[in-house]
Amino acid sequence: MIIGVLAVQGAFAEHIEVLRQLKVEARPVRLPRDLAGVDGLIIPGGESTSIGKLMKTYNLTDEVKNIGRDGAAIFGTCAGMILLASQNSDQDVNPLGLMDIVVARNAFGRQRESFETELSIPVLGEKPFPAVFIRAPVIKQVNGKTEILARLDDGTVVSARQGKLLVSAFHPELSGDLRFHKYFLDIVSGSRQSGG
Repeated sequence: MIIGVLAVQGAFAEHIEVLRQLKVEARPVRLPRDLAGVDGLIIPGGESTSIGKLMKTYNLTDEVKNIGRDGAAIFGTCAGMILLASQNSDQDVNPLGLMDIVVARNAFGRQRESFETELSIPVLGEKPFPAVFIRAPVIKQVNGKTEILARLDDGTVVSARQGKLLVSAFHPELSGDLRFHKYFLDIVSGSRQSGG
């Protein structure tokens, strides 16, 4: 299995390290040719406006849209979630429109409002997941066949799945807990169908 990690800006090195801990080949994706032969793709957290512009500069936007429409597994964290959405609250970011969700950027405020919390994520088991939120977005609306995977205590949606598309408002690559990435790898391999 080869997992591509979009490596134009943001926390791509941390995702690559987690994948290596899981004994999975991780390939930095900077150009369209880097997508050849990948079994799944991670779009990391970072600065969504910059990532979107760099994807366009390096001719990655249409390529990522195409592999998503063709059924590839894609995991977007934080900025990656903003980019995968069908709509977002930021006029400067043109989303890929692959996932039927509406996202609000910087929903908790600036860097100083970053926080960590324990999340109940049933698909990962009973043990709470240590979620790290940094200038995080939230999912304001879930449409179609998209299923909610996690909420904050106040009901705010922070993770969802639509078929082979997976998103989180938080940074699982910074948590020290490998379960979210394992869950994505199960989606890639087809062993975790929607609904469980």
